Amino acid sequence: MLRKIRLTLAILFWVLITWLLVDFTGTAHAYLGWMAKIQLVPALLALNVGALLFVLTLTLLMGRIYCSVICPLGVMQDAIAWFRRKKNKYSYSPAKTTLRYAVLVVACAALALGVAWIGGLIFPYSTYGRIVSVCVAPLYKLANNGLAALAEHYGSYAFYEVEVWVKSFTALAVALLTWAVIAVLAWKGGRTWCNTICPVGTLLGLISRHSYLRMTIDADKCRNCRKCERNCKAACIDLKTHTVDLSRCVVCGNCEGQCKFDALHFTSLSPQTPSNNSPLKGEDSGQKVSPQRGDLEESRRAALTSIALLAGTALAKAQSKVEPKTTDGGLADIVKKEKTKREKLITPPGSLSVRNLRAHCTACQLCIDACPNDVLRPSSSLDRFMQPEVSFERGYCRPECNRCSQVCPTSAIQPVTVEERTAIQVGHAVWTRELCIPVRDEKPCGLCARKCPAQAIQMVPLQAGVHQDGWRWRDADNQEIPREKVLLIPVVNEEKCIGCGACENLCPSNPLSAIHVEGHEVHREI
Repeated sequence: MLRKIRLTLAILFWVLITWLLVDFTGTAHAYLGWMAKIQLVPALLALNVGALLFVLTLTLLMGRIYCSVICPLGVMQDAIAWFRRKKNKYSYSPAKTTLRYAVLVVACAALALGVAWIGGLIFPYSTYGRIVSVCVAPLYKLANNGLAALAEHYGSYAFYEVEVWVKSFTALAVALLTWAVIAVLAWKGGRTWCNTICPVGTLLGLISRHSYLRMTIDADKCRNCRKCERNCKAACIDLKTHTVDLSRCVVCGNCEGQCKFDALHFTSLSPQTPSNNSPLKGEDSGQKVSPQRGDLEESRRAALTSIALLAGTALAKAQSKVEPKTTDGGLADIVKKEKTKREKLITPPGSLSVRNLRAHCTACQLCIDACPNDVLRPSSSLDRFMQPEVSFERGYCRPECNRCSQVCPTSAIQPVTVEERTAIQVGHAVWTRELCIPVRDEKPCGLCARKCPAQAIQMVPLQAGVHQDGWRWRDADNQEIPREKVLLIPVVNEEKCIGCGACENLCPSNPLSAIHVEGHEVHREI
């Protein structure tokens, strides 16, 4: 019964979280956004006390069941291992304690030093989010586009097409490599990644040593058939001592379902019942023994130290589709817009500052995949590897859009309303004279001023001394000039500019825009 309940909940959580990560309409986030926020690392970075207490209470009550039900990366490993379809394939192996704690310390240090992306390479939710967003989401969008084409053929517009493109080959390579490593480990050893590399698994393992409910072995009933040990994907059952390593047990229920002698039970240990869940060297395998007080105290201190370390880190953080067109109507070649080389990075509205984003973002790619305007993409810079940065080659950050701030589970991008979004200055526009069409080609333009949603751009005469008199233009000698001979150039009001990038994206100057946006290290408000 335990295994059936766990499987049902795990599949439900896995499917819904995967949908949350691939959905581009915003529907899933409206109903399922809480699933991302109860993941341990996002809750820690966002200082989500309710979610942290929920995970802590659940672990103290039932052990590492979080890893078997709520964590999507853990369930993915179970799915990969299930496809092997080979029973009795596992065996007990001692815990790699030194490696586990070393990885945990590195992950905590990365958070404390403000380089969360390093931990994001191994944190379970960000790892799974990166794999799904980069590898699965494009397939989901292609399937949607197929349905849209089919529906349109029959006169229905229930679906709409979306553009599918690779936002970062580096992120794609990292996601594929990570998936390959995890898949190989899961295929051969079940939960090897969880119990060796994952820092969340190590932390919850320290806490689960003191869980109220736990998997126990009745040595009097056990016949040493080894079925439980060979079906334990966590490799944590040692029949030589009739013990279960609670720090690695993910409460999957496989062992209990395989035992024909009713020797395994998921139950609490009463004071009258001797504990046999801590391996003790030199004891007989059939003898029930109690763990030494020193071992309990040591594990308790380790658990409290790790919790305090992560809590201190969190408090420190609180302070501190279709092929592209190549011709215009089949008549003229379209020159592809090149990425502008900026002196200062642009970060999404709600991220507060470059420093805040770098310290809190685990590079899960959720905001990048959810952006409907195609302005977010993974960074290739080593100091913010795969964290989102803004670029305007394919679109601009529309003032009425706040999607990225609504989906971020770590508060790297804090929630902002549409009204707040229109007052946030993420950067300001900068005009490059020699690239501007009125200067370079001596032809009128003014598209940037007409399209600026903040009305922060005004057009002024290029020629010296030219001024406007009502509807007429006059030169320095007050002689009237024909309107078609007056060339106007843009002037940016930095106090009104919000850095949305509409001017840069829509500028007809190719391959580089004549006007581009430079970011602000710290966002401002109008």
